[in-house]
Amino acid sequence: MADARLPHLCAYKYQRTTTELLTPFRNSQSEKQHFFATKCCGNSSRFLDKVSAQATIQQVRDLGRIRAIDLLPDFVQIAGFVLPDFTPDSYTRLYQISDLLATERRGLVATKKELEETQVALEASYKVIAGLTEIGLSMSKKIEKMKVKKQQVRANHVECHQKFQARIHEAEDSMQAQHLIIEALVDEKDSLLQTIHGLQEANNAPAPFDGDWEEEPEEEPKEEEIEDIPLGEGEIDDE
Repeated sequence: MADARLPHLCAYKYQRTTTELLTPFRNSQSEKQHFFATKCCGNSSRFLDKVSAQATIQQVRDLGRIRAIDLLPDFVQIAGFVLPDFTPDSYTRLYQISDLLATERRGLVATKKELEETQVALEASYKVIAGLTEIGLSMSKKIEKMKVKKQQVRANHVECHQKFQARIHEAEDSMQAQHLIIEALVDEKDSLLQTIHGLQEANNAPAPFDGDWEEEPEEEPKEEEIEDIPLGEGEIDDE
């Protein structure tokens, strides 16, 4: 019965150190116990040296080498192990579970590595997004400044155009006024000439202006051609 339960020592944690387990055998005078202490525990010392360590499949296989020793039940009793009854199907099930756990552990390690790589990639993408956002904000500010400047330039052009149009209208009005004055002077001259002729006829005096008198044609002042100044780009010096 002890041999059937032997491989399942892996299901329990060791509660005693190697020195505590070997003390009863060192103090014993029995040759069998001395042989067991030196042979059994000596061969399995590589996994009994650790305190409260979980046994592995390799440790179970190592313990399987000492099944022939008839003092194993005494060792189990001295060590304080309480072993349940196991069947061969249970051994297979335990091995399958161990393999499954190892596979799951490897999968967890791979998943953890993938998560770390994903986190690094996300941090890099966050930095790129932050940089692009900063660039976009700076570009938006520049565009707003350009819009404001363009509006100011357009307003200046409109104001200059309005000023020049006002000056043109003022010049036209002044020219029209001068034309009216000239026409009035011509009419006044004609009336004076008629008055002079009338007085001369009344006095029977010769006309003072007989002979080669030619009335000089009146020279009308040339109108300065004023062209409309189109709206264009650039600054206009308003002086």
